[in-house]
Amino acid sequence: MKKLLLLAACFIVAGRCGFAEEEESCVFDFGTEISNIKYEEPGVMKEEGVMYGIAASYTYRNAYMLRADGRYASGQVDYKNSGTLNDIDDYILELRGLVGYDLSKNKTKTFTPYAGFGYRYLLDDQGGMTTSTGAKGYDRESNYFYSPIGIETTNSFNNGWTMGATLEYDYFWKGKQKSYLSDARLYDPITGYYTYNDIENSQDSGYGVRGSMKLEKKGKKLDFGVEPYIRYWKIKQSDVTADSVISEDGLWLITSAFVEPKNESTEVGVRFTLRFDIPQVSERIDSRMEPADTKNGVGASNTLETFREKGYITEEEYETSKESIGEQ
Repeated sequence: MKKLLLLAACFIVAGRCGFAEEEESCVFDFGTEISNIKYEEPGVMKEEGVMYGIAASYTYRNAYMLRADGRYASGQVDYKNSGTLNDIDDYILELRGLVGYDLSKNKTKTFTPYAGFGYRYLLDDQGGMTTSTGAKGYDRESNYFYSPIGIETTNSFNNGWTMGATLEYDYFWKGKQKSYLSDARLYDPITGYYTYNDIENSQDSGYGVRGSMKLEKKGKKLDFGVEPYIRYWKIKQSDVTADSVISEDGLWLITSAFVEPKNESTEVGVRFTLRFDIPQVSERIDSRMEPADTKNGVGASNTLETFREKGYITEEEYETSKESIGEQ
């Protein structure tokens, strides 16, 4: 797997010698999403429900692609084991940073390999709830640290429509599961009442896969998009954590071992997005520039002074633009 990560990095760097045109752009995407999520520990339990979320990303392109994105989702899932428990609140937070390189045969088709680092957090809020068989619920936190390695393609058409697809493999570095067992006060006919301490389990093996298709329509100021997607995780069993507690009557020492079972989660949904371009400094100057005598640089120079005073451009940009005007 380390060889795969190295290969992905080399592929991105090697792309610098490829055939992409270096057109600078900055875009901001904001959207909402709805999905069905299913979590299963084979032979143990499963949860399933609907999640509603928001997502945002900022992408800078200049042959290289740099992107920061994040999403937040919440919803309710139903638990099923020997007993059942409905309407459990779940929350997901995911943050990612990506770097890639745009390989293009022309301006309408782009092929972008990328890699990066991601963090996924999930809270399963069962604390204070009781199943149909009387079992006590407790909060569970899931933390995944991973590296996305993927390919993004886009194909633009003359009528303002763009189609794209993304395929990604998520290399799993490490996972940490925290179970708030102190939420559940337990009872045994022999030992009486007792409560375990909160525990943590480490996960060292697993992987994720995700993919999406996107259709986008260019507008005058905003672009509108719809993107069906699927996200899948498969994680192996964690390490073992032991815990010992004293019963409430002080007569019994209770020791147990805990593991996070192997599990799979599948999320299938659709995202609706709004996209707008963020003007570059040169574009802002051009849009605000008053008619000028470019031969003598009179009007342009005065406008630059105004831009500098109002903070539209930095001192360095002012000096560079002034020198450019003087050369005309």
